[in-house]
Amino acid sequence: MFQGTGSSVGKSLLVAGLARALARRGLAVRPFKPQNMSNNAAVTAEGGEIGRAQALQARAAGVAPGIHMNPVLLKPQSETGAQVVVQGRVHATARAREYQAMKPSLMPFVLDSFARLRAEADIVLVEGAGSASEINLRQGDIANMGFARATNTPVVVIGDIDRGGVIAALVGTYAVLELEDAALVRGFIVNRMRGDPMLFAEGMAQIAARTGWAPLGLVPFFDGARRLPAEDAQDLAEQPRRDGAKCRVAVPVLPRISNFDDLDPLAAEPEMELILLRPGMALPGDVDLVLLPGSKASIADLQALRAEGWDTDILAHHRRGGRVLGLCGGYQMLGRTLSDPEGVEGAAGSVPGLGLLAVDTVLSGEKRLAEVHGTTLADGQPFTGYEMHIGRTTGPDTARPLLRLADGRADGAVSADGRVAGSYIHGFFADDAQRAAWLARLGAAAAPAPHDAAVEAALDGLAAHLEAHLDMGALLRLAR
Repeated sequence: MFQGTGSSVGKSLLVAGLARALARRGLAVRPFKPQNMSNNAAVTAEGGEIGRAQALQARAAGVAPGIHMNPVLLKPQSETGAQVVVQGRVHATARAREYQAMKPSLMPFVLDSFARLRAEADIVLVEGAGSASEINLRQGDIANMGFARATNTPVVVIGDIDRGGVIAALVGTYAVLELEDAALVRGFIVNRMRGDPMLFAEGMAQIAARTGWAPLGLVPFFDGARRLPAEDAQDLAEQPRRDGAKCRVAVPVLPRISNFDDLDPLAAEPEMELILLRPGMALPGDVDLVLLPGSKASIADLQALRAEGWDTDILAHHRRGGRVLGLCGGYQMLGRTLSDPEGVEGAAGSVPGLGLLAVDTVLSGEKRLAEVHGTTLADGQPFTGYEMHIGRTTGPDTARPLLRLADGRADGAVSADGRVAGSYIHGFFADDAQRAAWLARLGAAAAPAPHDAAVEAALDGLAAHLEAHLDMGALLRLAR
């Protein structure tokens, strides 16, 4: 089990790289994260959802993602509350204090999922959540030492030298752990080293001496990580300005943005400049497309968009002849009204949308989770993707759907002038033909290299990177 001194120290990436490295050695590998908190989710073949990081780790291991790889997924809807997904399905909605009381009842689901993976694998790589040293949350813990103790799983603690203070972070983690918890820790890894690794040789020795943990590797910063999906919105990398870009796409980064890996294939295109609009920024007047991404709480994010003044900017962009595309929650925001009569995502009520599409959305009913494929109606280009949404959208513009699914259903809507469109489908920009068609509409050409090939190359590069800098033999000897 890989736990961290804090959030975003690189646990997800290291597990993905190790999954690929061990799979290349011929082992049957399964990733597992007892509890994840992320609005970046993936749909599994069973029709459930798990954290996007575990889907990437499954891909690295050469297996299809499954609901048991992440049995508890928390999807934040507000500052204090989240949707609780258990073994792929919505289980409850809970505020933070309510969830703390709920956790012990979720441990049987966690242990059940873990047992299923152990039965089918040579090795299970377990990823912790947040920090191993959060002793204030230790009672009832299912994500870190609580899980490790329940399953007698050996633990490796990861620290991030790039953020500074890594000696204190690792030694401090050792200092606050209960004796029974500390006994499960077998070693440590220092991640994201920049510069000469010899400069930290003494640091590694000091950590080992003060903790008794085995030093298992000092891992240099891996630049190829930018080609892999980010798990958390705060990890969305700022995109470089591309002076030779043929088109510019602006994306408002809203507080509850979800499924933002929709952006990754676009960010990799050399003839496209992707602009991430952060709070306080104005929408540039020369962008070709405004893309409204998915949202875990569409009404709350629409209010945030208005608070930033981006609604005025988007309407002005459209009046100048610009294009607008909304995906899932972003599609809902483009309509005339957005209603939540049952309080599914927050307080019950209805708000006006941006009015760029003649559609109305009501948030109700069960969440739809499914892998899909089909074609765009405008040009017959194929796509693959997935649905992950609640609500029903109706209105005159749905008579001009954007997509036709293979089962015959129409999806999305297009405005009468053809410059505004919306869809509930995630992931279709990852389809090379579909992405090339969108770029062509914006006056740019897609790169010849397939997107999937770039992701696979990044995973292979990460695996080789870890093979070179971790004591793989020692890691395998620690595993039971």
